[in-house]
Amino acid sequence: MELYNKLIAGDENLSVVGLGYVGMPIAHAFAKKGLNVIGFDLNKEKIELYRSGIDPTKEVGDDEIRNTKINFAFDEAELKRAKFHIIAVPTPVNMDHTPDLTPVIGASEIVGRNLMPGSIVVYESTVYPGCTEDVCIPILEKQSGLKCGAGFKVGYSPERINPGDKVHRLENIHKIVSGIDKESLDIIKAVYDLVIEVGTHPVSNLRTAEAVKVVENSQRDINIAFMNELAMVFDRMDIDTNEVVDGMNTKWNALGFRPGLVGGHCIGVDPYYFTYEAEKLGYHSQIILNGRIVNDSMGAYVADAAVKKMIEAGQAPKKSKVVILGLAFKENCPDTRNSKVYDIIKQLNIYGIEPVVVDPWASERDALQEYGVKIIKMDDVKNVDCVIVAVAHNEFRKISLDDIKKLYKKCADGEKVLIDVKGIYKIKELKSSGMQWWRL
Repeated sequence: MELYNKLIAGDENLSVVGLGYVGMPIAHAFAKKGLNVIGFDLNKEKIELYRSGIDPTKEVGDDEIRNTKINFAFDEAELKRAKFHIIAVPTPVNMDHTPDLTPVIGASEIVGRNLMPGSIVVYESTVYPGCTEDVCIPILEKQSGLKCGAGFKVGYSPERINPGDKVHRLENIHKIVSGIDKESLDIIKAVYDLVIEVGTHPVSNLRTAEAVKVVENSQRDINIAFMNELAMVFDRMDIDTNEVVDGMNTKWNALGFRPGLVGGHCIGVDPYYFTYEAEKLGYHSQIILNGRIVNDSMGAYVADAAVKKMIEAGQAPKKSKVVILGLAFKENCPDTRNSKVYDIIKQLNIYGIEPVVVDPWASERDALQEYGVKIIKMDDVKNVDCVIVAVAHNEFRKISLDDIKKLYKKCADGEKVLIDVKGIYKIKELKSSGMQWWRL
């Protein structure tokens, strides 16, 4: 426990590699406990924002960033001053849904080049079972010239942060911890116990810890896929899915999942990591991949429903002006990675519709770079034919149906189309509005 004691005493430094939605809260939490923290990110622009007191993730907040004692760095040589490294970089998927390990490989190379003897490296990035041992450790060994187990040790502790969630935070979510041996596990557990108020849950090995992460998100993905499939059937039956779910939830053992767009950097990605490794071992998923197929189809399904409603309203869809409220993958969060709202946009494009997009949370630069989408202000939305409420940001929840109507061009209510993807409005209100409406 010598390294742990030195971290507590301030004689050794802790580094966090990757200062995004996961890394930044972790770095901030350790700094608040008095540890010397080096926050590293290759993105110089992001580092300058942090140094100037701006939190682009909105997870920690500008005030906390301005007052933090984190040493923000984009020069990898700074990592030589740390002995405990946490790698929290994204792990997306390629176009063919295979794991894109480029970020985690790059981070391993950087840490490896600057790894000091006696260090511990903990991975938080979501990977398939076996990846840390089979891919990451060999890179650390090659770059550092050290041998894992003797020259340095490795652990895996999957991130469980829920971006935008102000209730389930880093400190009150149980954290899985693992190490390559008992000594490393004991140190890693002790370090994380400093910031995880509800405690850590150690598991026997790295592969188990990796599996916990991909399985917990795959489980959610499958459950939501079931609700999405029900929603498509109920739509044909003229039954409101949310009303069914409300009734179902009166039973004590109902799970409470609802239909929706399943994007983001976890639920929409992690199942592919799991099935990728399973298929390498000769097992083809019977359930998980089918759940992904259903969930990946929902953006197009929403767009098709919107076009049908426009036709019912007497519109010529190709000439209709459509506004989409929301681009982020979830409410009250600026993260647009793997946003399934973009699938709505792509499907509308097939019909010759070029929708305009409003999102007070999303970065205009990120939207343009990732999707080629220009975000406009709500005040600039005028004379529309169809409104698609795709993300339940608080700002959108506050908009009454009377205010929604002000966004349309001058026409009869029956010619106005409202697509309520998130079920923000009550059925009674929608029916009395006189508009053409549809909700998932």
